[in-house]
Order: sequence, then structure tokens, then C-alpha cells
Amino acid sequence: MKTILIRKVMGETLRELRMGAGMTLREVSMASMVSLGYLSEIERGHKEASSEVLFAIASALDVSLSELMIAISGKLAALEAARVPRVAVAA
Repeated sequence: MKTILIRKVMGETLRELRMGAGMTLREVSMASMVSLGYLSEIERGHKEASSEVLFAIASALDVSLSELMIAISGKLAALEAARVPRVAVAA
């Protein structure tokens, strides 16, 4: 069974939000004051982001941190549901 990496799901979600907002990496980098290289690494799922960095990026994308976490949580739940076979329990 393949391990689900939270940083990958987080990065994919951030990229989707950025692209949906029509922003470049450079624009988000400047607005969040997170270096372009580090932001790119986060989006690709190669680096972990602290809560402070996530807050800065979310703010630059004009979404709340809770909205970001809800989006990530939904994706994780879907991935987990796809990996775990459901067993029917007799009543």
C-alpha cells in the first residue's frame, strides 16, 4: 500500500488555488514573502511548510488558513477512502 504524503497533497492544493487565482509563483512569492524556490518546493511536495508559511501563502492567495486546511482534508479523506477496502458488518 502506498503511503499518502500530506506535503504532496498540500502542494497540489496550493498549486490548484494559485492557478485558480490566476497568479504566478513569483506573484505569490512576493505577496507572501516566501522565497520563490521554497514556494516551488512546497508546491511540488518536496518541502514541508510551517503553519506561519502556510498562513502567509493562504493570505497571498486570498483564502483563509481554515479554507486551505478543509480543502487539504477533503483530498486526504478521498485518498484514504480509495485505499482502504470497506468491510460490511452484519447487524
